[in-house]
Amino acid sequence: MSTDTPSSSENATSRSWLSRFLLKATVLAAGLGLSGVLLGSLALALAWPNLPDLSAMIDYRPRVPLRIYTADNVLIGEFGEERRNVLRFDEIPDVMKAAILAAEDDNFYQHGGIDWKGVARAALANLTTMAKSQGASTITMQVARNFYLSSEKTYTRKFYELLLTFKIEATLTKDQILDLYMNQIYLGHRAYGFAAASRTYFGKQLWEVTPAEAAMLAGIPKAPSRFNPIANFERARSRQLYVLGRMLSLGYLTQEEYEQAVNQEIVLRSAPGTPAGGYAVHGEYVAELARQLLYNVYQDDVYSRGFNVYTTVNSEDQEVAYQAVREGILNLTRRARYPGPEENIELPEGIESDHARLDAILDELQERHPDNDDLLTGVVLSASPTKIVVARTAQQIIEVTDKRALKVVARGLVKNADDKVRIRRGSVVYLHQNGDYWEVINKPTVQAALVALRPQDGAIQALVGGFHFQDGNFNRVTQAWRQPGSAFKPFIYAASLEKGLTPATQISDEPFVLTAQQTGSKPWTPKNYGNTYEPMLTMRQGLYKSRNMVSIRIMQAVGPKYVQDYLVRFGFDRERQPPVLPLALGAGSVTPLQLASAYAVFANGGYRVPPYIIDRVTDSTGKVIMQAKPVVAGDAAARVIDARTAYVMNDMLRGVATSGTGARAHRELKRNDIGGKTGTTNDSHDAWFAGFTPATVGVVWMGYDQPRSLGGSETGGGLALPIWIEYMRHALKDVPEAPVPPPPPGLNRINGDFYFAEYPPGQAVARVGLPAPSDALLGPGGGSFGDGITDLLNQLRAGTEERHRHADPIPF
Repeated sequence: MSTDTPSSSENATSRSWLSRFLLKATVLAAGLGLSGVLLGSLALALAWPNLPDLSAMIDYRPRVPLRIYTADNVLIGEFGEERRNVLRFDEIPDVMKAAILAAEDDNFYQHGGIDWKGVARAALANLTTMAKSQGASTITMQVARNFYLSSEKTYTRKFYELLLTFKIEATLTKDQILDLYMNQIYLGHRAYGFAAASRTYFGKQLWEVTPAEAAMLAGIPKAPSRFNPIANFERARSRQLYVLGRMLSLGYLTQEEYEQAVNQEIVLRSAPGTPAGGYAVHGEYVAELARQLLYNVYQDDVYSRGFNVYTTVNSEDQEVAYQAVREGILNLTRRARYPGPEENIELPEGIESDHARLDAILDELQERHPDNDDLLTGVVLSASPTKIVVARTAQQIIEVTDKRALKVVARGLVKNADDKVRIRRGSVVYLHQNGDYWEVINKPTVQAALVALRPQDGAIQALVGGFHFQDGNFNRVTQAWRQPGSAFKPFIYAASLEKGLTPATQISDEPFVLTAQQTGSKPWTPKNYGNTYEPMLTMRQGLYKSRNMVSIRIMQAVGPKYVQDYLVRFGFDRERQPPVLPLALGAGSVTPLQLASAYAVFANGGYRVPPYIIDRVTDSTGKVIMQAKPVVAGDAAARVIDARTAYVMNDMLRGVATSGTGARAHRELKRNDIGGKTGTTNDSHDAWFAGFTPATVGVVWMGYDQPRSLGGSETGGGLALPIWIEYMRHALKDVPEAPVPPPPPGLNRINGDFYFAEYPPGQAVARVGLPAPSDALLGPGGGSFGDGITDLLNQLRAGTEERHRHADPIPF
């Protein structure tokens, strides 16, 4: 009877073969094991001497960046590779240590640097997936990798990491290792170490963090770019809950403490002087300017020596200036013709219910059209003349229904709207919260700049070089050379005062033409704004009304070359102020900073005080290594114009701000110590307002980087002045109104206006561009410049030596 079992001889043969196989396998395994030990020992012997010395780790000194602060110690910029705040081990709170151990390595104080169970678990997972994606890095291994090794996932790197880990554990105590980890681990947004991360994300010192905040920070090292709360709060929150759960299970938190931490609202914010993804104050242009100035001294070395730069800028003034500039630009953008959406995309039907897909689309749009501070990128889900529905995220759907907002983009909502401007489903737009309502507004292309400084010493108090620094760090305050228009006229007037004209001098306001033969090039037909003219105005009236004909005739009377020479006293570049008549209308080139510095001469009594922005620089120990020594008004060596000229110009410019083109400043600020002048160039390419009090000088400019018209009816009074007012409303709120000082010696008030002592009525120039009156009509005496190039009367020729000491006579 047959069976399925083998015969006895077959079984014996099989057992004999199996015995031989097991014996050979045992011998082979022993040999391989011994060979492995030998090879491992050889590798260790060769690798160990090449491991890095730990002295750099023990004597750890991080690379500290260049930090820029406001005058009131608010951090506005950091330049260099790292943000660090190094703490001693005993300064780090226990709750932070517990959160780190729970998140990264709860057996840290028990193992010898390597968690073998974790290694085995990771190895099994990697063999199963045939990948090298999982690791079992302990805190010691992370310290080794972060100090000396790359993060590349290779077996060679892991081998050296294991060897270096053994060396670290043999050299340093556990507390030293944890201390190094907590101070040097990267935690996103250029924050290195948990002290820096606490300031970066929560705006507080590390010893102030709660268990909830500590758990969120401890969750970041796993993936700093994805798990930090600024980049992705939801992922950071998920990781935080995991860490809190671990802290509870390990006994670091009680049940009550755990529940309290889970329910705590996490608030991302900036404390004074603390960056939180950005900074508490929008001082980017200030910080970059300070960096450039210091780099000129120290070159690349400036980024690693831990310098602290304290600027002259006030943090509150700076933030108000930033907001005023942005709102001024947005106001013009609202008035301009709506140019249409940023782009249009195909938006699938039903995408609203697929949150993951909609968020992915919006993430992609953010790369092409990133948020611009408070201008937020969104995609239109539906649009009609009465409502625009915009998705900011899949969860944040915003409805724009306010009539004021819809009016701005009305041409994109009408039935027959041009395809380029039509707002429809899939349109990519910017959202902006304007007070209590949302609006759709295009990203502005117009620019503006504001600078304010102290006229006593030139210290810059606020500086905003454009709408948004990240769009390009071109600083229009210091780098934009633009025509100043009528804002330049006061300097022409000042030159004439020292040549015998007075605020009461009568000047023709009639139009005139210079032929090509007279100009040497093209005919010139200047015009007044609005094409309005009067037979005659006094110098004072001409300045108040900003009449071009008056300014040109003054320039013509005193001579373009004399004016050019005179302008250099204020700090203007000679080569940018050509000695030609159009210079009277601001046809030269200035920067806003240059113009502010020049107006300071009027505000401080006639002294030129060069502007400065760095007050002092300290090294990493706090030692002052640079200290500003500014020129101060009152220093006789700094006087550039006659004190009487400064006084008269100050008086006339206060009149401009009270009843002239800048009268809005007086109406809104209700102060009598404000002086200033509007400026608008040809075709409204540039809009200016330069204004001052004895305490502050401020200049605002608006225009396009590539000059073009701001709009046919736009002026400096309508565009730049409102920005200036908003800034000054804050800057002057605690500054008492300055009384009018008495006139300086040698300046007399006669018949209601001012005369230099050497140019009294009868010797001062009484008329410019007007026919000389008969002796009967001339009254008690007065000179006249006739129509044309100039006719100086005989009495001006006969000036005394004292008179010539103050100013050379006008050349014939």
